[in-house]
Amino acid sequence: MKIKSFAFLMPLFCVSFFAASAQQHSNPSKMTWFEDAKLGIFIHWGIYAVDGVSESWAFFNNYMSHGRYLKQLDGFTAKNYRPEEWVDLIKTSGAKYAVITAKHHDGIALWDSQAPEALTTKRHAAAKRDVLRPFIEKLKETDLKTGIYFSLPDWSHPYYDVNTRIKKRFDVAADPKRWSRYVHYYQQQLDELSKAYRPDLLWFDGDWEHSSEEWDAPGTLSLLRKHNPDIIINSRLNNHGDYETPEQGVPVVKPASTHWELCYTMNDSWGYQPFDHHYKTPNMIVRTLIDCIAMGGNLLLDIGPKADGSLPEQQVAILRELGRWTKKHAEAVYGTRAGLYNSHLREKNSFSHDGKTLYIYLDSERARYRLGRLLTPVKNVRLIGHEAKLKYSYNGGLLDITLPPAAFDNVASVLAIEFDGSPQFASADSVAPYSIQALLKEPAVQDAVEKIAASSDAGDNIFADKLTEDGIFLSPELNPAQAELKQWIEKHAEVLAFANAGMPKGHYAGYSALSKDRKTLYLFVEGQPSGPIALKGLNNDIARIRIVGEGSMLNHQVFNKLYWSAVPGMVYIDIPKERLDKKMTVIAVLLDKPIDLYRENIGAIESNL
Repeated sequence: MKIKSFAFLMPLFCVSFFAASAQQHSNPSKMTWFEDAKLGIFIHWGIYAVDGVSESWAFFNNYMSHGRYLKQLDGFTAKNYRPEEWVDLIKTSGAKYAVITAKHHDGIALWDSQAPEALTTKRHAAAKRDVLRPFIEKLKETDLKTGIYFSLPDWSHPYYDVNTRIKKRFDVAADPKRWSRYVHYYQQQLDELSKAYRPDLLWFDGDWEHSSEEWDAPGTLSLLRKHNPDIIINSRLNNHGDYETPEQGVPVVKPASTHWELCYTMNDSWGYQPFDHHYKTPNMIVRTLIDCIAMGGNLLLDIGPKADGSLPEQQVAILRELGRWTKKHAEAVYGTRAGLYNSHLREKNSFSHDGKTLYIYLDSERARYRLGRLLTPVKNVRLIGHEAKLKYSYNGGLLDITLPPAAFDNVASVLAIEFDGSPQFASADSVAPYSIQALLKEPAVQDAVEKIAASSDAGDNIFADKLTEDGIFLSPELNPAQAELKQWIEKHAEVLAFANAGMPKGHYAGYSALSKDRKTLYLFVEGQPSGPIALKGLNNDIARIRIVGEGSMLNHQVFNKLYWSAVPGMVYIDIPKERLDKKMTVIAVLLDKPIDLYRENIGAIESNL
């Protein structure tokens, strides 16, 4: 969506984990609805849907001429445009707000702008009407909040300095009067939008092309707040806004801002492109929403209607499945706050608004769930959407929950653990490493396997110098009491004999370990995953993936890896159910070099060649 690709343009042992924080706003309470919403729908609709080309970038990057790009106005009919159906579908998805592109960088206004030299769908497109108003009117008949996307640059406008990646109309410093006319032009359009549509949120884009002073960002803020003192503005007005907007890359590390929103496509395109079939599955999209919820953010999920106003079937299907899941698990979605982000639990999690309920999102079916180091007594444990009571015990800081197999959701189930107050946990430093002798005598095989995985992940290699890579114990007294445990250790000796500490929190929702040369990443997989397992922030190329101990080769897919961006894509690995180990499966990911992890902040995309 953003670009900067042309040369002439100007980056104690007791800890409580639930704490409220707030950013400085003129009215902090204005952010409440946004923080509670968790899910919004982004709509990229414009003339670029006619030929199915990249919105605005197609001519900016000289993939086609500006004149040919504008000829798409003749095909933008909106003849099958049913704004009420759009709004119904957005409501069905579980979203609480929508953001629609009133004007992208190409300068085509979807409303009847009266600003000088404006290109509009009413006067210049085949539709011959304001197509923004019907949607916003229907939106305002509901409880959904209204968001408007507005591009600061207008690469088609004669008052704007930039036309394409290699062509400028004028230099701002040399012709400040002409630039001043452009600032007045775009501020007039914002005034029109504010008066006509009263947006709750203004989503800017393109600020990288000029400074705050050149844009007159303070003046723009004053203009918007004159119409709505509580308007929410994203960070793309030279950081004058209310929240961060990472783009396409799911953050590995929780963003620093209290308020943030991931804008994300269903396939690889923002606007409608008929040949882009690289769609994420509904399972992947729901789990991306969970990722955002767990880190205290929102997901702004994009759809791209066709030029006639109809919606692609794949996008409709994803929104409907998203709606099924959010409706079932509403209490673990809306109004939640960021969860634990440390070594206490690897699963994605969040807190209720009052901090007294911990929600744990399980994307694999398993017989039980255990939460250790817990110092606060448990009031109740529920599986959301499952009416029967769960069996659980709490003893010595360990919460042990029995999970009914028939109750699991086909995407992700949610445990709700209730307390009388904010839960407290023992610090990691207060827990002694596991002893190999004690582990091998462990009567419960599953307990022993889970402890081995945790030890390997932490870098406490209890099998170092005690086990060969082919599963032979080097000391006769080291003999597991249980035959099943011995078999599991022998099967996975490749990992256990030389395991080094795994990845830090955020890259994988489970335990991991690394080989001595750090070129093989081992992933411990509990239970039966509901979909492909996911890896974030892996900067490596993958040579091959296999199941440890039995050799099956596995396929993987990468999504949202932009070839010109340093941000890695999401890696998804499918594991056949029939090849899963009943105790715990271990996957070996062979890398092209020692592991290289990306943990930087993900911001707006400023290149789109």
